[in-house]
Amino acid sequence: MTQAKPINKVIKISDSQYYFNRELSWLEFNRRVLHEALDRRTPLLEKLKFISIFSSNLDEYFMVRVAILKEQVQAQVSKRTPDGRTPQEQLDAIAQILRPMVIQQHEYFEKVLRTEMAQEGIHLLNYTDITLEQRAYLQDLFQRQIFPVLTPLAVDPSHPFPLIANLSLNLAVVVTDPVSKKEKFARVKVPDILPRFIELPHDLQAQNDIPNHWIGVPIEQVVAHNLEALFPDMIVNEYHQFRLTRKADLAVAEEEADDLLLAIQQELRGRQFRGCGVRLEIQKSMPQSMRQMLFPELELTEGDIYEIDGLLNLKDLMSFMALPLPELKDPPWTPVIPTKLRAFNQSTAIEKSQKSEGRENIFSIIQQHDLLVHHPYESFSASVEEFIAQAARDAHVLAIKMTLYRSSGDSQIFHSLMAAAESGKQVVVLVELKARFDEENNITWAQRLEKSGVHVVYGLVGLKTHTKIALVVRREGDKISRYVHIGTGNYNPKTAKLYTDLGLFSCRKDLGADLTDLFNYLTGYAHQHSYRKLLVSPISMRDRMIELIRREIEHCQNGKPGRIIAKMNALVDPQIITTLYAASAAGVQIDLIVRGTCCLRPGLPEISENIRVISIIGRFLEHSRIFHFYNDGQDEVYIGSADWMPRNLDRRVEAVTPIEDAKISQTLQDILEIMLADNRQAWELQSDGSYIQRHPRKNEPERSSQNILMEILHSFHTNVKVPSMKSRYFN
Repeated sequence: MTQAKPINKVIKISDSQYYFNRELSWLEFNRRVLHEALDRRTPLLEKLKFISIFSSNLDEYFMVRVAILKEQVQAQVSKRTPDGRTPQEQLDAIAQILRPMVIQQHEYFEKVLRTEMAQEGIHLLNYTDITLEQRAYLQDLFQRQIFPVLTPLAVDPSHPFPLIANLSLNLAVVVTDPVSKKEKFARVKVPDILPRFIELPHDLQAQNDIPNHWIGVPIEQVVAHNLEALFPDMIVNEYHQFRLTRKADLAVAEEEADDLLLAIQQELRGRQFRGCGVRLEIQKSMPQSMRQMLFPELELTEGDIYEIDGLLNLKDLMSFMALPLPELKDPPWTPVIPTKLRAFNQSTAIEKSQKSEGRENIFSIIQQHDLLVHHPYESFSASVEEFIAQAARDAHVLAIKMTLYRSSGDSQIFHSLMAAAESGKQVVVLVELKARFDEENNITWAQRLEKSGVHVVYGLVGLKTHTKIALVVRREGDKISRYVHIGTGNYNPKTAKLYTDLGLFSCRKDLGADLTDLFNYLTGYAHQHSYRKLLVSPISMRDRMIELIRREIEHCQNGKPGRIIAKMNALVDPQIITTLYAASAAGVQIDLIVRGTCCLRPGLPEISENIRVISIIGRFLEHSRIFHFYNDGQDEVYIGSADWMPRNLDRRVEAVTPIEDAKISQTLQDILEIMLADNRQAWELQSDGSYIQRHPRKNEPERSSQNILMEILHSFHTNVKVPSMKSRYFN
């Protein structure tokens, strides 16, 4: 490592030119997601997946971020962001940047992907292009399965404009009464309880003599071409699709709520209809007369309108990933079972029960040394779920405590927790009811846990509990031992297959004591002001992270090298950014791996020229947080749940743990090294806010960090000898 020359220029760090806008930076992240669909190296069905993710991301962006900005404009908020923009200026910039991206997305799908799909035997047809025999089948299907669930809603003096559900797909229909000759307007909601794309039976799938895997049409077109059944004895003049996006963030006055669970349940009942409109997607063909009728009813203006030429709601393209066509997808990946845990996961239920009574169990493994698991490369079910399952079965376990931010109904963790409570163990679970868009799911499982005897806590007033921690208390002879799991991701078996996350298992006494104190803070009235090892938000994490950055500055000032590598989902916090600028100016070499939003501007002479930022976009969503400080050769590495954002540092309960096992610390440093060398999925942030995707140079091997990690973990846990990672990819 070479020491950078110290820079002594005084920087006016409050200047807005040193920051990127948070909302616009997020749009650049979603542009990178869209690029995966445009990249010729991406398999066809994976392209459809990324088109879907791009749309899904935008839905949430409008429901939350754009909705907040619109509320600020209505409230005449004039406060500027660190980059110097007012709420209205941000909305204007969002529209200017986003509209061409949306046009690009739909043009690429309509003009390129639909053709590529057809070439592979996947025919998503328009109703007007199908045969008479196929139409007859769909008309019969319409009468039997679709017509009964449709409800046309008239709009006239005796029928007020109907409430439009958030993200619902609708038909705006104009009909003429043949008696009165008057035109009338009606709205028909396309049923979202039925499949979006209707597959034709195999005996009707002949299409240009090409081998076919799937042929079908969008359900909204089936509805549109059978509207006469909904409006008998009327003349259907025209119909046009539209889709409304509403604000969907909950507004609960926690301090005033006597029962937080009840307050959130009441808010959820109206979320689909109560939130103000923030976006209206319409077919480009919709006439001005229909627009002028819709806009005031939905309380929207021309600036809220996004014209779509083609299918609306491309989020539903994700359904094509279910097609059994592996050749059109990424190579399949099955998470490997960590070698040390393999015996427990290949046993029968009886053997597992017997082993929990003896020495050979997951607790004896953790007693020997700390254990790191890396998902989805390593199995979540064979590690985290097995940890909780063994704790539930083990007669020596006295208590289990966990935080649950997001999970899924098929998680074995829930069943283990309920079984543990029913067997008499003390089980405490903090379920975060305010986990955005997972509130209903969390309420359902919280109530089921309570019925089984689990002590359920619903979080803290004014703070979201975002930390991912579990504590198992076990009697071992005449002493009590505490086993911990501290992770970067949710206890969710579904996302554990799609998100990259890390988890540390340990029985270190100081970590066990810290988690005990943290759970007491979460469940009781403890005023904890310090922890032995953990960095906890909102108590100590901000100050300690800044101290660690400043320590690297001091090393440089003392003539020693300074080095920071940090991986996270987002970098937004102004205080952290200004401290990183100061570190760069002092000569600290800084590499940041930031998947999404990054408000720091790298590469500015004498300010951030020692800072490099990359974003990695691939088949897995990069979600782990790793923080490495060189510390004059005494490396310190941390993992945890927090990004460098004000919400994570000030308004959430988060936990970051130091890694004190030397082998695990080196493993994490190797992971960071692999990612920094990525030349396939990495994008480099430029000083103007744009990103440039890396490509292998001439005679340079392709280095996809995610593929490399899959190969390394598979070879390590299956004893398949391969050349070392460094010799294969870095020499």
